[in-house]
This record gives sequence, C-alpha cells and structure tokens, in this order.
Amino acid sequence: MDRLDNTIRPYAWGSPTAIPQLLGVEPTGEPQAEMWMGAHPGAPSRTERGTLVEVIDTDPEKELGPAAVAKFGPRLPFLLKILAAGAPLSLQVHPDLAQAKEGYADEERRGIPVDAPHRNYKDANHKPELICALTAFDGLCGFRAPLEAAALLDDLGVDSLKPYVDLLHAHPEDAALREVLTAILTADREEMARTVEEAAAACDRLGGAYAPYADIAHHYPGDPGVIAAMLLNHVRLQPGEALYLGAGVPHAYLSGLGVEIMANSDNVLRCGLTPKHVDVPELLRIVRFHAADPGVLRPEAAPDGEEVYETPIDEFRLSRYVLPEAGTTHDLTRPTPQILLCTAGTVRAGDHDLTPGASVFVPAGEKAEVSGTGTLFRATVIA
Repeated sequence: MDRLDNTIRPYAWGSPTAIPQLLGVEPTGEPQAEMWMGAHPGAPSRTERGTLVEVIDTDPEKELGPAAVAKFGPRLPFLLKILAAGAPLSLQVHPDLAQAKEGYADEERRGIPVDAPHRNYKDANHKPELICALTAFDGLCGFRAPLEAAALLDDLGVDSLKPYVDLLHAHPEDAALREVLTAILTADREEMARTVEEAAAACDRLGGAYAPYADIAHHYPGDPGVIAAMLLNHVRLQPGEALYLGAGVPHAYLSGLGVEIMANSDNVLRCGLTPKHVDVPELLRIVRFHAADPGVLRPEAAPDGEEVYETPIDEFRLSRYVLPEAGTTHDLTRPTPQILLCTAGTVRAGDHDLTPGASVFVPAGEKAEVSGTGTLFRATVIA
C-alpha cells in the first residue's frame, strides 16, 4: 500500500474550519474546500514512489489490474475527495458520456483553448458523482414538481415572478420547467437583479423553507441562479446518507462536510450562482427537465461488514466499514485498485495507521487487511 499525501484546494466557497477539524490541525484562516485523493493531473496524490499518476504510468496493469485497464484504459477512473462547503457552490449539471465526447470534439475542432474561460468541455468523459455526508449536509438536487415550485415562488409575493408561476402551471411538465429556466437565464440582467433582491427580502422575512434561498441570495446577490435554485429540491442529508448525481441533473452543494467520489472529469456546465461563464444554449441541451424525488441513498449491507452505496455506473464504487472493535480484521483485497480513507477513529491498513483524513492507495490484487476502531471509506471500480 502507498500512503497518500493529498492536495487541499482553497476554493472561495470552502469552509475554513471543517477540514482542519477533521485532520486535527489548526485552521490557516483561509478556505479549505476539497482534499483530492487520486490521479487527477490537476492535483495528483503523492506517494514515496512519486505522484500517483507516475506510479500508475510506470505499470498500469500491475497498479490497476488487467480488467480495469481493459475497461477504462490505463488510468484511475475515479477521483475521491473530502468536500467542505462553507458557502453555496455554483448551480451546475454534467453531461453524459456521448454528450461529453461530442462537446469535447466540437470545441477541439473550433480551436478553443482547453483553459479558456468560455470552454465547456475540458475532456471527453462524463462526470457522475456521489456525495456522502459526514456531517449534516445541505444541497439542491433535481427539479421539484412544477406546481410545488410555482407555489414556492407565488408565496413570495413578488409581482415580477408571476409570469414564471403561470408558466409552471402549463403542461407538459418537462416543457414548463424548460421554459421557466430558459426565461430566468435569458432575462434582462438588471431587471432580474431587482427581482432577486425582492425575492431575497421575502425569503428573509418568511424563513423556514425559504431560509436556504435567503442564504444563497446573501452569497450571490442579484444572481439569476437564486430564482433557478427555487425550482430544485432542497435536501438535508444526515451523516451516512448520500446523493447520487447523474448526467443532466441540476444540483448545488450548500453547506456541510462529506466524502465525494466522481468519474475523473472536469466537465461542468453552470446554471448560476457563479461569476463564471454560463453557456445557456449548451446548458439547456444537457439539462434533463424531469421532476423527481432526489433519492437519498443509505448504505446497503454486504458481506464482512461492508456497507455499499449502490449507483448505476462502473467508474467508481463507494462503500464504508464502521469498525466497532480493534480485535477484528477485515480482508479488503480486490483485483481492482482501491483508495482507503479513514474519517473517524484509528484504522490499521496494512502497515499504516490511519487517523481521520488519512488515506492509502492499494494496487490491484495487493493484500489489504484492515482493523481498528473507526470508520473507513473504500473507493474502487467495478471491472
């Protein structure tokens, strides 16, 4: 096993205290948003053998296993993170695999630099993701039923929202959601800023179900994404609960600490709550205008004490072990690559003692025995 030395990303929305508290270190005073574990070229984990990218490139079949290489190529197909949201992230969606390939190829043909601020597709991969709460965790996920969204907007008593309320009563529902989101994102910016200001004041006054949107408006005054956010389901996860976010599902994380895993991609199309580029036509092509329950996941029991978060994709498989006593050993050996992450207590993994926030990379087929008292997350692939 290789102990991982991981990069912490200081994005502005990050909590200044949550990750330091998990790691048991003093805060720096700066936001600490994400700790990356994996072989993403932007911030690969470091080992005594070099970066994880270098380790895998030296012998992909040995590190990843023949089955994973045959299915995903000579790269680690997932990125594991600890995510600490101290402020709302941008409202966003991710493309499916076909859309990502098509979009990436199109932007390559048009010669748009990969680091251009208006570029949508950084790579040709999709980005399904799963967030599992370590603390109470607030987010937005998927569209509300249009009539529910209409009632939420109508009760604000803001006259300029009445046209959106009327549109949300139209049929079919998917067309109603599309028309309203399009209208919000293409409205005159000055007029929309005034609407958002009135809506934010009403949210402050009403509280309760409106409190999350008042907070969003505080961080993003005048942003059309504040109104777009009210079309979405608000979800509060309790520790151990999770959300799976597939292609085309609009979402945003609002606050809390969690373990996140995703396919190894940077493809994001933003809907709002951001100063970054919003490509409305491409966004509307990607969004799936389907109202549904967000589908909170709870882990399902598997053999040997493993608890699995079931998802419909193969690039990652996330599970956890809650180890109640030090005398029991679990054999986690698999023919696929793994990252093991401790989030509570002290866990012995091979020759490594893991405390909260510590992680190891386990090459495919390498013996992986764990013991101790604590919580251990296991990230791997299905191959």
